Amino acid sequence: MTLSIDDAVKADRQNTAGNDAAAAETQKYHELLSTLSEGSVRKNFDPYTDIAWDSPEFVVDPTDRRWILPVADPLGRHPWYQSQPVEKQIAIGMWRQANIMKVGLHFENALIRGIMHYAFMLKNGDPEFRYVTHEAAEECNHTLMFQEGVNRIGVDVPGMTGLLRKAVPLLGIAVRVFPELFFTFVLSGEEPIDHLQKSILRAGAEMPPMVERIMQIHVAEEARHISFAHEYLIRKVPTSNVVKRGSLSVLMPIAMRWLCDAIVIPPKEFSEEFDIPKSVIKELYWKAPESKEVLRDIFGDVRALARSAGLMNPVSKAVWKLCGIDGRESRYRSEPTADQTKVAALTRAA
Repeated sequence: MTLSIDDAVKADRQNTAGNDAAAAETQKYHELLSTLSEGSVRKNFDPYTDIAWDSPEFVVDPTDRRWILPVADPLGRHPWYQSQPVEKQIAIGMWRQANIMKVGLHFENALIRGIMHYAFMLKNGDPEFRYVTHEAAEECNHTLMFQEGVNRIGVDVPGMTGLLRKAVPLLGIAVRVFPELFFTFVLSGEEPIDHLQKSILRAGAEMPPMVERIMQIHVAEEARHISFAHEYLIRKVPTSNVVKRGSLSVLMPIAMRWLCDAIVIPPKEFSEEFDIPKSVIKELYWKAPESKEVLRDIFGDVRALARSAGLMNPVSKAVWKLCGIDGRESRYRSEPTADQTKVAALTRAA
């Protein structure tokens, strides 16, 4: 079949328009990378100059009631915890805060490995190289910050346990074969920690100054890291092949739920150390209606991302629901959730 001159001109215009649109999107993405990279230069934190470790107010006092878990922590608002003697509440709070830091350290150590594998594959002139290397440097500082916090609290916590810890060496392979899945795993670890830390900071809960400062730094820099992962997936996923898009649409909610459980739920050593009834742990993670609401709220931003990246379809929606993390999508990133609003009210009331 021979195209007419008009048809050929029309097709050429469509191709030109498509190329122009693609070029504009690439330019927009590169401008974002430049903004994030410049942000890493202008606003960055060094754990040994920006945290006053030896300040008198940062001294760890095992009798300080500020170690009692705030209501923003699911355990902190549970009747079992609130019924314990103050000394035990403090000890539990110190262990919990230390282990959250250790889990964050382990996760970010794994993330650094994957990011550096990814940077190794990038071509000369690719602006992604500069940004992901900035991010890796920031994550290295976070691991130093978290370990220093754990050391000063003085509790020998295990951090990341189970299958997730064993899977860390596989990240180098994953990022080479399926980088979109790797950055999905990045978000599945970053989003739960970021959500819970923001809940605590937004509520204005009184905490030991050292813990509060660590949270402030982590939330500030993670905002850039999360922003990059979102934009990376929005840009890369629609241009990937059908098999990758289809598999990622199903793997995303599975990864989110799996890593959320591995990061948020305390390890068995915690329950054994403080004789916490199994019924309490089950209720908190995630059997009770209120805890189910918290679980869903954690992933409002990610559900919106899945929609924007074209990863929401009838099959994936069913998987989100099966994983217990379906629900309303955030209207904008970091939109306060119903649980965060409730936590703020409970904190003010206390």
